[in-house]
Amino acid sequence: MQDIINNISSFVWGPPTLILIVGTGIYLTLRLGFLQFRTLPYALRLAFSPKRQDKASKGDISHYQALTTAMAATIGTGNIVGVATAVVLGGPGAVFWMWITALFGMATKYAEAILAVKYRVENSKGEMSGGPMYYLEKGLNAKWLGVLFAIFGAIAAFGIGNMVQSNSVSDALESSFSVPTWVTGLILTILAGLVIIGGIKSIGRVTAFFVPIMALFYVLGGLVIIVTNLDIVPAAISLIFTDAFTASALGGGILGTVIRYGVARGVFSNEAGLGSAPIAAAAAKTDYPGRQALVSMTQVFIDTIIVCSITGITIVMADLAGSGLEGGPLTQASFAAFLGDFGGYIVTIGIVLFAFSTLVGWSYYGEKCFAYLFNDKVVPIYRVAFVAAIFWGAVQTLDLVWGISDVMNALMAIPNLIGLLGLSGVVVYETKKFLEVAKKEKEQAKLERAS
Repeated sequence: MQDIINNISSFVWGPPTLILIVGTGIYLTLRLGFLQFRTLPYALRLAFSPKRQDKASKGDISHYQALTTAMAATIGTGNIVGVATAVVLGGPGAVFWMWITALFGMATKYAEAILAVKYRVENSKGEMSGGPMYYLEKGLNAKWLGVLFAIFGAIAAFGIGNMVQSNSVSDALESSFSVPTWVTGLILTILAGLVIIGGIKSIGRVTAFFVPIMALFYVLGGLVIIVTNLDIVPAAISLIFTDAFTASALGGGILGTVIRYGVARGVFSNEAGLGSAPIAAAAAKTDYPGRQALVSMTQVFIDTIIVCSITGITIVMADLAGSGLEGGPLTQASFAAFLGDFGGYIVTIGIVLFAFSTLVGWSYYGEKCFAYLFNDKVVPIYRVAFVAAIFWGAVQTLDLVWGISDVMNALMAIPNLIGLLGLSGVVVYETKKFLEVAKKEKEQAKLERAS
């Protein structure tokens, strides 16, 4: 069974899916006139300025909380383990293709969010519900695709969004600090339960506080390495660029080895095109879909261009890819090569924090998928089941669970990408409408400053 699942996973995460994901990003980039490059500074100001919050708008959480909830789910083990895997299997040039994937993925994430807000609905509790299942049903008139997405998302939530994460934490703490897996499982269950049972408002408050701290902790550790070893940074970056266009990068099937692993790990890390993050975006308080979409777009920039780059550059600088190490241990050894044992502890703690945040963020995604398939009455039952699965995952071997959830994660992308392509005209229309509003707001702000 494990072999069968692995073969299916290799197929669904193969070149056709990756080409579709990146191709959708390129298509949306062209239709939107390279929006992600033109508006990134403005988008970052929207994301991190509390003054931008429209309190009169409908929604459950702020722009910033919606962003950090999505970032909680995406800044995960992929930023540490996934990047290392890409460098080992694809070479240093894989980091370059992760960057390219992210730059086009920003347009994809923008489109996902704009549709999520436009087609969101208010449930029986007065809370917002949105995401691919809703814009597939209400925008594309294809409810069957929405149901498929929700099924894939519901299964993935318990696997890659739950048990796999708690298992990663328990393994990391057991190997580094000899903490028994059941102790880790119990603590995780209690902490996550306190956050998850309260719903999206509780999740939003916690991630708004927790995500910046965990990201800064890891990024600062990497920046210390880069700044204190500036003499070898240019060589590392040069190697990333030159290796990206070697024979292995451009040859080897439909996609070259370097390109394939760079794109695959980039998508796995920032989730652009998979359809998960727009579920959180739909809960944001916002007056225009385009406003929240710009905020959501910054998530890919932060996740891949900043956090993944720290990991990738550090690994290339350490030059340990041929040591036989891979995944998390390679990243740990790379950090330790520059900072000693403390460097390894930074990565271990990073894995713990990133995995916990992914678990919390994905709990909301799974909740909305279950509510779409059944109704809002299942939510309390779902939350209890989700929290209970955390402990089980921490103390079990989950190779089969990982494989199945990895397949479901990839399958989520298919209906979502169909929706993005089919509704790209709506994305363009909503973008033009908001950019006109933003232009007027900018002119008004200038007048107010002048007066």
